[in-house]
Amino acid sequence: MRTLQRVVAACLAVVAVGCGTESSEPEAPTLRTQMAELVSPNGRNLNGRNLNGRNLNNAELGGMLVSVAYTGAISASGKALTNVRLEGSAFVGLDGANPVTGTSFTGARFVGKLGDGSTLPLRVDSITRGSGVDSDLWSYRVSYQGTDGAWRAVCQDSSGAAASAIAVANRWDYRQGVAGGGEKILDATAFTFACEGAAIAKCMHFGYKPWATASNGQSLAGHHQACTRMVRADFCGDGESHTTDGQWVNLYDAVGVQGDSESWSMEAEWNEGGARCFTSQTRAQAPVTCANVTAIANCGDTAHFQSGTRLFSETPYGTTGL
Repeated sequence: MRTLQRVVAACLAVVAVGCGTESSEPEAPTLRTQMAELVSPNGRNLNGRNLNGRNLNNAELGGMLVSVAYTGAISASGKALTNVRLEGSAFVGLDGANPVTGTSFTGARFVGKLGDGSTLPLRVDSITRGSGVDSDLWSYRVSYQGTDGAWRAVCQDSSGAAASAIAVANRWDYRQGVAGGGEKILDATAFTFACEGAAIAKCMHFGYKPWATASNGQSLAGHHQACTRMVRADFCGDGESHTTDGQWVNLYDAVGVQGDSESWSMEAEWNEGGARCFTSQTRAQAPVTCANVTAIANCGDTAHFQSGTRLFSETPYGTTGL
């Protein structure tokens, strides 16, 4: 299956504070139990620059929504909730002694924390569960309350229309061009609303769900983080993208999620920290120099999957001067 998505929407992190009535707890399938029906998009894909988007970087909000806490949860009816957390991408919690999960979080209120330390109210307007191999991907329409009291979509597509998000545990460093930029931050108190179309959500749709396992039992958390670097052409692992939206890239792995379906030029090998090596055939629009990347010999050797490489990427074109 070929994916024709552009990375144009935003992602963000939030503080959980709400849910509604009780429903049955969702299943938590893994890729290991679903390999027979695995239909993740394979082969050529469109890349993009956004890790977590920019639609919340505006004067009203004062900065990117970047951090979260599960504590302080409040239901849609105003009741305090306890033990709020994510199982996969589904919220679970307790209303007194009663479990609350899944679509019961419709109407939930959250508190988002911005980069400048301020907070703002968030609300889950609707929840949709995926199907088939993506039955563990829950989509959330989320709004924030502006300074005028009006509610506006947190995630937007390229036309400005409301877009959905996937909830995923932990948070990311959204800085660019600095040490630590683009890094996944393991934080048991935090989760992220990953807006559709940007790298964090896109990589889950590619099959790299950080809570899932591959057919060999290996966690896909590292592959997901490597994918967020690859999608954005973050060669130096510092959060800086070296591509433009809409360029073609072929990605594949050695764990059975994405297969190599194109006879394109080797671009790079990727792990959680960025590119382990890259060739002259990249998506970059200008020469890239990474002081912190020690290139391994024979870039593109599949034996490197055994020594730390998570993903390979290929392009149908190259850039001179690299």
